[in-house]
Amino acid sequence: MKYTKLYFFLAIFTLAVAPLAASAQVSYLAPNPSLVSAVPAAGNDSNAPDDSVLTIKKRVNEVNLLFIATDKHGKFVRNLSQHDFSILDDHKPPQSIVNFRRETDLPLRLGLLVDTSGSVRTRFAFEQEAAVSFLQQTLRRNFDLAFVMGFSGRSLVTQDFTDDSALLAAGVQRLRNGGGTALYDAIYHACQTKLAKEQDSRPVRRALIVVSDGEDNQSEVSAMQAIEMAERAEVIIYAISTDDSGLILRGDKALQQLADWTGGRAFFPFKTKDVKNSFAAIEDELRSQYAISYHPADFEADGRYRPIEITSFKKDTQVRARKGYYAPRQ
Repeated sequence: MKYTKLYFFLAIFTLAVAPLAASAQVSYLAPNPSLVSAVPAAGNDSNAPDDSVLTIKKRVNEVNLLFIATDKHGKFVRNLSQHDFSILDDHKPPQSIVNFRRETDLPLRLGLLVDTSGSVRTRFAFEQEAAVSFLQQTLRRNFDLAFVMGFSGRSLVTQDFTDDSALLAAGVQRLRNGGGTALYDAIYHACQTKLAKEQDSRPVRRALIVVSDGEDNQSEVSAMQAIEMAERAEVIIYAISTDDSGLILRGDKALQQLADWTGGRAFFPFKTKDVKNSFAAIEDELRSQYAISYHPADFEADGRYRPIEITSFKKDTQVRARKGYYAPRQ
């Protein structure tokens, strides 16, 4: 009497769906009788193997979320624990918390997007100088990478990813202003082609620093489409306004929206010297974040947008994080 040996090997590939996604693989024997028909049975053919492998892919989702905690004066609060926060994912508490840590040393993947349209002419040279100083102080050789992109009616990368601050400085100096403004197209393009999470094999912190007046007049994509692409790429947007009118204009609101939805921050320096302070605040913030990993409850791989709400139990402590993420599709 012959016996057919059936071995079932179930590989579960973790698909991370939010910031700083991590993948893991778990293997185990799966003695599920309902799966037997899916395995090619060994017959009397001497060339047939006496065992067959069934591989089934499932999605095991772990959300990785970066966030900032500040006091009522806007200063960073760096001594909090997991139990100081409440999280709702799709309006429900997570099924389980996997990890909580203060995250200060992840490699940076930065994009510097500089508005070169005619409307930012007055402070353009000083903003170039401040941007160069920021990159020189922020990037660590052999660890962080950054690129420089100018945009007006179209986008142009003047320096691709590098850790060489001299090359980045040269890229900034090659920017030339003039033309219209396609801000949302530039953000969409930068997130899709330069900062997409699939391009990194290890956890990194992805951010765009956008220097612009926010007055978009030529983009083919909308503000929400640009934000969606940033969320899918797990990119935080920091915005520095070039508007020096002292008024609250439409462009200021656009920059604030980009920052709020992605967990970043918008700066509105009225005086030229305050531009450098804005860059310094971004540098400090990139090194002052918390990271929490969790398994969401009732997760469905349906491609739907899942809102995130995170709050602190500590009095006068404000939390800033991205507003949600898109679940993968089955």
